[in-house]
Amino acid sequence: MFPHAIATREEWLTARKALLAREKALTRSSDALAEERRALPWVRIEKDYRFEGPDGTVGLADLFGDRSQLIVNHFMFGPGWGEGCVGCSFSADHVDATLVHLAQKDVAFVSVSRAPYRELAAYKARMGWHFPWMSSYGSDFNYDFGVSFTAEDRAAGKAVYNYQPLEMDIEDLQGHSVFARGDSGEIFHTYSSYGRGGEVLLATYALLDLTPKGRDENGPYHNLMDWVKRHDEYGRAASSCCHAAAAR
Repeated sequence: MFPHAIATREEWLTARKALLAREKALTRSSDALAEERRALPWVRIEKDYRFEGPDGTVGLADLFGDRSQLIVNHFMFGPGWGEGCVGCSFSADHVDATLVHLAQKDVAFVSVSRAPYRELAAYKARMGWHFPWMSSYGSDFNYDFGVSFTAEDRAAGKAVYNYQPLEMDIEDLQGHSVFARGDSGEIFHTYSSYGRGGEVLLATYALLDLTPKGRDENGPYHNLMDWVKRHDEYGRAASSCCHAAAAR
C-alpha cells in the first residue's frame, strides 16, 4: 500500500466536487480548442508523393480510399532498423479497434514510415496489427511534414521539429498529419501534431491517469520510455529507439 491522505466519505465528496468543477472547465476548454483546430486554414498539396504498399506504388490520394478525410500516423521506422520505435508501437496498439468507427465518420487512417515496405510488413505481422501501413522510402514526404531530418540539417542545427529548431542525433521522429480531399480531387494539409500532442490518442494513458499511481513514470526519462515495451516484449529484455521522441 502506498501512503496517501485518508478522509471521510463526506470530506472525499467535497474534494471530488471541487475537482469536478475543474474537470468540466477543462472539457469545455478542450472543446473550444478543437473548434479552433478545425478552423485552421488549409494548404493545397502540390507534390505528387508516392508510397509503396501491399498493392505496389500509390499516390497520396489513394490513401483516402473512398473517404474525404485522412489521418497519417508518422511512425518512426527508418530503413534497416529491423523494428519500429517502442513509443510508436505503443501508440499503434491503440489503432485497430478505432478503424471501423473512423470509417463511419468519413475518415481513413494510415501509418507511414521511411523503411521499405517489406520491413514494415514483417514487423506488422509480428505485432498482429491490421491498420494500413505504407512506405515513403525515397520520397520527400516525411521530410516535408517535419518528422525526418537530413544529415546536413542535423549537422548544421537546422532541423525543425514541432515547429521549432531542435538539436537531435536521430533522423526520424513521430507525429500525426491530417489531410482533406475536395470534391474535385484536390488534397489539402489541414493539421499536424508532434511530440506530446499525440498523448491524447493513447487510451492507456487516459486510464492510467484515473488511477492513484497515475503514469508512475519516475525513471531516467520521466516518460513512457521508462516502462513501455513492445507488447510481445514484456517480461524480457527489449530494445528501444526513441527515448528523445517521447520526451518532446
